[in-house]
Amino acid sequence: MEDGRWSGGEPVCVDIDPPKIRCPHSREKMAEPEKLTARVYWDPPLVKDSADGTITRVTLRGPEPGSHFPEGEHVIRYTAYDRAYNRASCKFIVKVQVRRCPILKPPQHGYLTCTSEGNNYGATCEYHCDGGYERQGTPSRVCQSSRQWSGSPPICAPMKINVNVNSAAGLLDQFYEKQRLLIISSPDPSNRYYKMQLSMLQQSTCGLVLRHVTIIELVGQPPQEVGRIREQQLSANIIEELRQFQRLTRSYFNMVLIDKQGIDRERYMEPVTPEEIFTFIDDYLLSNQELTQRREQRDICD
Repeated sequence: MEDGRWSGGEPVCVDIDPPKIRCPHSREKMAEPEKLTARVYWDPPLVKDSADGTITRVTLRGPEPGSHFPEGEHVIRYTAYDRAYNRASCKFIVKVQVRRCPILKPPQHGYLTCTSEGNNYGATCEYHCDGGYERQGTPSRVCQSSRQWSGSPPICAPMKINVNVNSAAGLLDQFYEKQRLLIISSPDPSNRYYKMQLSMLQQSTCGLVLRHVTIIELVGQPPQEVGRIREQQLSANIIEELRQFQRLTRSYFNMVLIDKQGIDRERYMEPVTPEEIFTFIDDYLLSNQELTQRREQRDICD
C-alpha cells in the first residue's frame, strides 16, 4: 500500500488432505471343535499421511486381533488421524461360521445328554435309556466337520433280566446304573406285613417304573422258599446269596432299598406306603437328569 505496508495478514498452508488408510481383507473362519467361537488374527492397517507424514493416532472400533468371535458377521473399523486432525477410516468384516449337524432326536424310552450346544461341530451326544430299558447300539455320537453325525442311533429295548446266572453278584450287576432294587423278604406268603406291602406296591406300579425300581421277592423257608423278579424264578443258591449279601433274615418281614450303584440306602422292618418310598428316592437318590424328568412327568401317574 502507499504507506509501505502489505494489506491483510500472512497466510499459512494448511493440511486438508486426510491420511491414506488400508484395512486388511475381510475374512471368514470356522468355529473351533466343540466351540461356538473362533479366534481371529489380522495385521494392523497400512496408514500414511499425504502431507508431513505424521500420523498422531489410530483407533480401533471392535475387538482386538486375536479375540474370540461368536457366530455371525462382525464389522471391524479403523480410523487414522493426522496432525491437522484430518481423519480417514476403513473397515473389513470378520465372519464366523459354526458347522452344525441335524438335531438328533432322543430315542424312544430314553433321552440325550450333549456337550456344547448339542449339534455344533465336535459336540458329543450320549444316549440314555429310561428305567426298565437298556441301550442297544453305540453309546454316543459325535458331530463331525462334514456336518454329519458319526455312527448310527441306538435303540432302548426292554431290559431283559437273566436269572440263570452263577451268583447273586452276577444277578445284581445287570441292574448297575440302570435300576434301583427293592428286595422284600417274608417268612411265608401268608405273612400279614408281606401281603399288606405287596398290595400297596401293586397299586403304585407307575410310580415304581418312573423311579426305576425293580422288586425282588424272597418268600418262605427252605426247601419251599421262593425267589422271583417279576415272573422269573430265582434258584435256591441265588436266594441264599442274596439273603447273606443284603443281610435279610427269614425270621420276620424286612425290606431293603438299593440304589443304582448297588448300595444299601434304606431298610424297613414293617410295611411302608409307596409315597414314603417315593419321597425318599426323590429327595436323596435321583440324579440331576432324573430330577428334570420327574418334573416333566410329575402328573403322568395321576
